Amino acid sequence: MTCSARTLPLAALVALLPAALMAETCPAAPDHSAQLDTLFEQVRAAPNEGAAAPVVNRMWALWAEAPDESAQEILDRGMRKRSSYDLLGALQDFERLIDYCPVYAEGYNQRGFVLFIQQNYAAALPDLDRALALSPRHVGALSGRALTHMALGNHVQALADLEAALALNPWLSERRFLEPLKQAAGSEL
Repeated sequence: MTCSARTLPLAALVALLPAALMAETCPAAPDHSAQLDTLFEQVRAAPNEGAAAPVVNRMWALWAEAPDESAQEILDRGMRKRSSYDLLGALQDFERLIDYCPVYAEGYNQRGFVLFIQQNYAAALPDLDRALALSPRHVGALSGRALTHMALGNHVQALADLEAALALNPWLSERRFLEPLKQAAGSEL
């Protein structure tokens, strides 16, 4: 059964309106390319994980800087809900953020992360792919996609993603999976 605008109740039309309007009003995400270039150089030069940690925290602060105040409030609320294991509430917030700012990578990355936590790996992949299409050097999305492929048994793709993430940040905690993934991927070839 299909509905046209003429057959939808007025309340349903009004409910659809904010998402459509918000998508048109969300500004572009801040361009942090130059800052990230410097931070990637610093993290690769770090002598150990402890020295790399503050650099990584600055990267995350940049990725988590939403396009405007409304988007920031939605992102922060969703992350708080995720941290307190209100995964359904977090998903709702990240979906709202994506509706509002469809070209902001962190909305997709966070929703993908929640789906990963829920072990809904197949649903997490498109979000992580979209986050990477919007922000190709997003180490969190790359390592998250590696873990997701690993959970799905796609070891060759998991290895490729993990190696790409480690080329950007050699101090990722996921580096512990590198050797096991090499072995698993080798058996798949």
